[in-house]
Amino acid sequence: MSTVRERSSLPTAGSRPPRPAAPAKRPGVRRRSAGPWPYLLIAPAVLGMLYLLLYPLARAVLISFQDFRLRQLILGHAHFVGLRNYRTLLEDPRFWEVVRRTFLFMAVNVVAIMILSTLVALMAERLGRVVRTVVLSSLVLVWAVPVVAATTVFQWLFHSEFGIVNETLTDLGFDSYEGYPWFAHGGAAFAIVTALIVWQSVPFAAITLYSALVTVPAELYESARMDGAGGVRVFRSVTFPLIRPIFMLVLSLEVIWTFKAFVQIWVMTRGGPGGATTILPVYAVQTALADQRYDLGSAASMLTVLLMSGVLVLYFRQLFRQEGEQL
Repeated sequence: MSTVRERSSLPTAGSRPPRPAAPAKRPGVRRRSAGPWPYLLIAPAVLGMLYLLLYPLARAVLISFQDFRLRQLILGHAHFVGLRNYRTLLEDPRFWEVVRRTFLFMAVNVVAIMILSTLVALMAERLGRVVRTVVLSSLVLVWAVPVVAATTVFQWLFHSEFGIVNETLTDLGFDSYEGYPWFAHGGAAFAIVTALIVWQSVPFAAITLYSALVTVPAELYESARMDGAGGVRVFRSVTFPLIRPIFMLVLSLEVIWTFKAFVQIWVMTRGGPGGATTILPVYAVQTALADQRYDLGSAASMLTVLLMSGVLVLYFRQLFRQEGEQL
């Protein structure tokens, strides 16, 4: 009889096994809620961030709708003028010239940065451990150079009398570059500023793309080579599809950083010569400081934010559409 009872207690075929019993709760043990203390601890950092980021933005938006000049800056009592400042800017032909120059400046820089950083990342992936360490360390050091210091170095490199670039070109037989004033010609100044921004931006993009390249499985490369694919075909069919999310992220960051470039241009040329290096952030500062028209400067800054946001929205919309088609 006992054997029959033991067999009947076993689960039969098709029947569900019995659920394990819930662990018994310890008497007197209760979960204590964290309460407000975590929020109180992070509140100073959050409030400081909101004050440093949101308050200047809100203040700039408010000034852009006011008649705000030097008198209002000192005495206050600025009057609300609605969209008058925005109409003034949109009716100014120089503003649209600056907009076109800004998009050209952004396109040239972003294309050069992405091409060079991709090539550097591919090179670093194929180097030996020691040489790769040296290359990556050099990129980090270049990235760590302060912006003003790097800009000052470039100014001295292209100095008309004491610059090493003019001296080198003269020694190579290009006598026309003896005492050549690089920053007095619009095209030359534009090229120098572009070279500076590309030189400062490539390290971050190259290191980020290299970190994405090392995640690509080596078996995929071996299979592609066994099928007879060359280097360009391997990159187009194997490497790029796998690193595409990181590549697009770096591209969007470079668009933002290049679009709002200010320090390099202001320190090196202040937008000159003849406005050849004036882009929207520089134009906003020039407008605010030239005649103390802080209202027009704030309006120009807001239009810069709107244009940059519009570019990013169109870019991400196209990116999500392509991803949806692939799925």
